Amino acid sequence: MPTTTWERLPEARRNAVISAAEDEFSRHGFSGGSLNVIAREAGVAKGSLFQYFRDKSDLYAYLSERASVRIRADMEMAIRSLDWSHGFFVPLRELVVLWEEYFHSHPLELAMTVAVNVEPERSARMAVRQVANEHYAAVLRPLLAGASKRGDLRPQADLEAFLALLLVLLPHIALAPHSPGLDPVLGLSSAARQERHSAVERLVAVLEAAFGPQHLDAV
Repeated sequence: MPTTTWERLPEARRNAVISAAEDEFSRHGFSGGSLNVIAREAGVAKGSLFQYFRDKSDLYAYLSERASVRIRADMEMAIRSLDWSHGFFVPLRELVVLWEEYFHSHPLELAMTVAVNVEPERSARMAVRQVANEHYAAVLRPLLAGASKRGDLRPQADLEAFLALLLVLLPHIALAPHSPGLDPVLGLSSAARQERHSAVERLVAVLEAAFGPQHLDAV
């Protein structure tokens, strides 16, 4: 995390470093990102970066935390905009559709999500993914608990398994439309908006079949 030297910097200097680092890491990931380029674009000496952050990994984790916080805030806003009082899976479909659309209009958040998930350096990838998953879980776990309490899920539904599936599924849905070949089956990589939404609905339908309430006609 940032040093006290970083905290004392003028806001304009901090913003310059953040902007340069986000641009470099979003383009090249952790392994390919250059501290020399970041320092040059920010207008600071490379050595100054080590006065602001312990090392390259520390800077990368800081930026990923910032991106995760932005994504979480927007996700929480979307959740508040939906009506969860009359069932769980209809608004969940709407939420996941909004999630898919979000990354079409938020290129920086998309770039950082891509960098985290395809980063070849395992230690960097795992450290940053842990941060992202903590934010996702903090938002999604109460949502699932509320659905269970209202009876919108089947009795004894494994909420942790449901959460684990969402933590796998949401990054896939975010990345597949921008990564040809990542989804060769359902059409998430399609240029057609409706086809992507249909793929999302099919995936949520699988979750509903696994965790939704059991109806008498299905028993």
